[in-house]
Parts: sequence; structure tokens; C-alpha cells
Amino acid sequence: MLAVLVCFSIVLLTGYFGEGGGGFLHSLQAGAQTILSPVEDGASRAFKPVRDLVGWFGDVFNAKDENKKLKKELGAARVQSTNEAMLLRENIQLRGQLKLSEGLGYTNARRETARVIVRSPTVWWSTVTIDKGKSDGIRVDQPVINGDGLVGHVSAATGATATVTLLTDSSSAVSAQLAPDGALGVVKPNVGDPNDMQLLYIGKNHPVTKGAKVVTSGSAPGPLQSIYPRGIPIGEVSRVEPGELDLYRTVHIRPWADFRRMDVLTVLTGKPHLAPATAGGSGP
Repeated sequence: MLAVLVCFSIVLLTGYFGEGGGGFLHSLQAGAQTILSPVEDGASRAFKPVRDLVGWFGDVFNAKDENKKLKKELGAARVQSTNEAMLLRENIQLRGQLKLSEGLGYTNARRETARVIVRSPTVWWSTVTIDKGKSDGIRVDQPVINGDGLVGHVSAATGATATVTLLTDSSSAVSAQLAPDGALGVVKPNVGDPNDMQLLYIGKNHPVTKGAKVVTSGSAPGPLQSIYPRGIPIGEVSRVEPGELDLYRTVHIRPWADFRRMDVLTVLTGKPHLAPATAGGSGP
């Protein structure tokens, strides 16, 4: 049967290609196309919604894949941008700390830079934890600075970490002086406001001008010894008001250090190689 069909097909093909354009087989083909054309058009229109639906699903899946790809690329770009911004900020802080510590006479062997890994969430107890400790030469009562000035001191240390009590802590008290006249006082925090501190025990008749610099006064013999070396910048006078019974003036200070934005800190682990040239700080 198959052989018969093959032979019949060969005969038809031979006759079709052998006859002229107006032959019987050509006429038969044209007639069939005329009859079947409406059927083909109808079938095409009938199946068009199906084809469109299939195409829509394909477009949706392609769009979803593209959307996922774009979101992933956007997320990676954001992470990279954030990391670059953080690295830039840390770099600026490190350069400032290096400049300040060298100006105070501290060499590489007498300072240790550490990253802040934990911040205290309370107002009264203002501390941070750094990722360096006793194994790095850090000990209790060592001064801690950032690129703008004094931020506090080491209050506790383990082998790998240390706690830094900030100047904004309610227990903080720093022997300080006005520069350049040298009037002595004690810097205390205004608890709850890290942008305001007070320089206490300045005599009511002592002239104090807005913008005057305040620095650590350094060690003194006897019971008034300070853990902070002389000349570390603290801040500048923002305003002055009378104290109790008008015996002293309460001097308000705007600290130079930004206690809310500290990523890296420098611990002064040894004595300065050279005494600072002046008692004043440059400030930001």
C-alpha cells in the first residue's frame, strides 16, 4: 500500500511540474486554495486569542526574570555604594586622628586605632565598645580621641575588646583649661545633650569670650593628677552664664567630637614622644 502511494505521489508531482500553468493539476490546486482559504482565515482568527495569551504569558515571565535581574543588580549597586561611602567616611576619620595624635606627640608605637562595634543605647551611661583590647596594649584609663578631639577614656578591657566611657557619660569629668590664657576648670556633660558641655569653676571676674578654645589641662602633682595629657582639644565656648551665688561663671562648650557618628577611634596607649607645642587645638 505504501509503495502504491509513493508511486502515485511521484506521478502527480511529475505531471504537476510537467504541465503548463493552466493545466488540470494547477487548476485543481487553485480551486482547493480558494475553498480552503476562508477556513484557514477562520481558524487563524479563532486561534489568535490563544496565540496572544501564550505570547502574553511569555512576555510576563520574561519581564519577571528581567525585573529580578534588575533588582539584584540594583541591590548590588546599593551595597557597593554604601560600602564605598562608609570607607570614605572612615578614611576621613582616620586621617584626622593620625594628624591630631601626631600633633600631640604620639607615634605609631604609642597609639592604637580600633573600630567601634557596640554603642550604648542609654542617655546616662554613654559608652562604646571597640574591637581592640589588652592583647593590643590597651589598658584602663588610657585617653581616647577621634579626628576632632577628646572623646573619653578606656574604662574596661578584655583580651580582644575594650569599653570607652565617653565625655557625654554622666560620670565624666575632665580637667581642662581655656586657651590661650590657661584658666582652669572641669568639663562636665550636659546629660542628654551631646552637643553641650559645661566648663565649671571659672571665676565670675575671669573674662571668657565666645569661640575660645578648651583643651585638656594635663597632669598636675598631688590628688589633681589627670589621666589626660595636656593639650587635647575638647571644644569651644558657645555661651557664658553666671553660676551659683555668682561665685563662678558657667561656661557652655560645644564639643568638637561628634559622639553620634564615630566609626573608628584612636587609643593613646603610651606617653607622647614630644610635648605638644601649644596648649590649643585646631578644632574642626
